[in-house]
Amino acid sequence: MLDTNVLISAIIFPNNRMDSLIYKAALDHQLVLSSYIIEELLEVTERKFKNKMKAVDLFLTRLPYELVYTPRERETGLFTIRDADDYPALYSAIIESVDLFVSGDNDFEDVDIEKPQIVTPSEFLERY
Repeated sequence: MLDTNVLISAIIFPNNRMDSLIYKAALDHQLVLSSYIIEELLEVTERKFKNKMKAVDLFLTRLPYELVYTPRERETGLFTIRDADDYPALYSAIIESVDLFVSGDNDFEDVDIEKPQIVTPSEFLERY
């Protein structure tokens, strides 16, 4: 599963490193995106990068991924995270039993869970 910040970097600020990450995630792995992450991606793009909405639509249309639903009613207390707004993204990864959660957000650094393994984009590229 890729976090919203990874998708924004790949779509809004494309470069060889992010292209490689998306390619590897989508073609060498089973990429999973949650409804929460897609909603957040659309909201952030609309608010900050309005002129990039067409690029986001094209990206999501062409990217092969499994879409999973993030429940509105979520079990609390599965893990502790500094920014409560990040809870739904990781919650989706946990309930869907994904193996990896790729995020550049520092708020995930101190989260103590067994699965999914939380890695940065650089760590993902180095390991996989």
